[in-house]
Amino acid sequence: MKNNILAICMLLMLPLAAWSEVSEQLASPDGRYQFHFRQQEGRLSYSIDYDGQTVIQDSELGVEIENRLFESALGVPNEQVAHWCENLRHLGTDRSTQDTTWHCPTGEWSQIRDHYNQMTLRFMKGETEQETGGYAKGKCYYMNIEVRAYDEGVAFRYTFPETSNGLFIHLTGERTEFRFAPGAKALCAEWAQDQYRWRPLSEEIETAERPLTLQLADGLCVSLLEARLVDYARTKFCCRGDGVVRAQVYGAVDFMTPFATSWRTVMVGRQMTDLVNHDYLVLNLNDPSAIRHDEWIKPGKVFRSDLNRKAIMEAVDFCAAHGFQYVHLDARWYGPEMKMASSALTVAPDKDFTIPEVVEYARGKGIGVFLYVNQRALYQQLDSILPLYERWGVKGIKFGFVQVGNQQWTTWLHQAVRKCAEHHMMVDIHDEYRPTGYSRTYPNLMTAEGIRGNEEMPSAAHNVTLPFTRFLCGPADYTLCYFNSRKQTTHAHQLAMAAVYYSPLTWMFWYDKPQFYRGEPEIEFWEKIPTVWDETRALQGYPGDYIVTARRSGQEWYVGAMTGNESRTITLPLTFLERGKKYVAHLYEDDANLATRTKVKMTTRKVTSKTVLTLPLLPSGGAAVWLEMISDK
Repeated sequence: MKNNILAICMLLMLPLAAWSEVSEQLASPDGRYQFHFRQQEGRLSYSIDYDGQTVIQDSELGVEIENRLFESALGVPNEQVAHWCENLRHLGTDRSTQDTTWHCPTGEWSQIRDHYNQMTLRFMKGETEQETGGYAKGKCYYMNIEVRAYDEGVAFRYTFPETSNGLFIHLTGERTEFRFAPGAKALCAEWAQDQYRWRPLSEEIETAERPLTLQLADGLCVSLLEARLVDYARTKFCCRGDGVVRAQVYGAVDFMTPFATSWRTVMVGRQMTDLVNHDYLVLNLNDPSAIRHDEWIKPGKVFRSDLNRKAIMEAVDFCAAHGFQYVHLDARWYGPEMKMASSALTVAPDKDFTIPEVVEYARGKGIGVFLYVNQRALYQQLDSILPLYERWGVKGIKFGFVQVGNQQWTTWLHQAVRKCAEHHMMVDIHDEYRPTGYSRTYPNLMTAEGIRGNEEMPSAAHNVTLPFTRFLCGPADYTLCYFNSRKQTTHAHQLAMAAVYYSPLTWMFWYDKPQFYRGEPEIEFWEKIPTVWDETRALQGYPGDYIVTARRSGQEWYVGAMTGNESRTITLPLTFLERGKKYVAHLYEDDANLATRTKVKMTTRKVTSKTVLTLPLLPSGGAAVWLEMISDK
């Protein structure tokens, strides 16, 4: 036995040069992306080229694993445990291609193409039963690196195939890095509801949220994202001031094989709008829908009500009059949300309504009901809440103050979404959670906060940064405002958000009440606009400066233009319209000279795909356009 252990130690401590070098490449279907993998002197690394330009220079790959009981049995010195991915044995590389199209019922595109080339690099650590003469019955680890190259970007992850002994693994972190040439800068936010700031990678960045959008010295635009975070720990990014962005996993992860980490995803574009137009890549990296019958999942617009009988009935009536689909009862309907004693199974005793009577009144007007529930109650009562709410006829739940970051709460949260699907309940997750595409697998996960929205009343510059950062990872519940005096933008800027921002459930008139509305005619833009789309195009823009987005539903188009803190004039060719067809353009623009409360000017004109609109935007302003087809000739 001693001789066997000695032999294993000698194998694991062979000089690095004795291990073979590996070089593999993978190209996207259109050939624009090139992923280069290398194993040299026992080290795993990669680089990415785009259109022949190096985007990510030679960067390390790997995970950190500390299974000291197993490692000590193999005779591995403690100092080698921290460098677990060094000197892995390459067993081979498998390749495949997929090209399918799937229907997205709650997306920015009704049809999404899922087309990629994939390679799976297979590795082993330890010794097989044959090599050890039966010692420890062939104790070894297997790890794969899966790489997918799409026309929209490149993604990779670490997977651990199933082993006959049901191997348990304690993963303490990743060695994944993204090395950029000097001169790169990143749009950084430390937490999900932080403000964004440009930071050069020559500075130390302690932590930065994902997605992380960068501008390279050669002009290329890059976004680093995380996809399919389900049972893993959340990843952010950090930089030591050396031009290298490193994956920063929240904490240790424990699992049994088989297992897969979340995807590390890289998108590149010639301009910032290229990133926006390819953000469905995050969805493609998730599993197909697990909900067989999804007809109960209905996107729509939501109005939040005050918590008394009269206000709720007025809110329902307002929704019915203005083309909204849901009324929402927010925090405190069942008592103080931060108190463990508050039960979300009943209305608080100081309230003068019941949920069944609210649901019944709303149903009679064609309106559904959403309820807020804090995580304290969700954690204690979820299995009781869901069947009760389903009997009541509630359509969805807004999760409040969820815990995010570690593996435990990540797993719990997605289990809760799955349980909601079993009871036909849609979900909006508030606070720090940021989506990673799980709504493809469970489309009842409609939207999430994880954004500095109108609860903070941010600047216009912040608002026009969000499409290039937060919205790259999925829908966001920004809570659009209109009449509230604390907003830092014009009314037309807020109107345009409904077209620029994407959320299958869109909370509108946040902080407003039905009586605040005085017949303002421009509200028809919010009345008409849908919340999901057949086609989406980001047309122009740059973070902090401005954004112009066009979205199509059926034969109609809706355009939103928003500027930052500075005024600007937008030249908008309507080339995205169908050729040979005529449209009426309904324009909603700021006009400081109007003698109205909101100072929004409404005009109409006939247009075609050859028309070029000119939109003068006030500082912190915007413009909205509804393009209605009127003729097939």
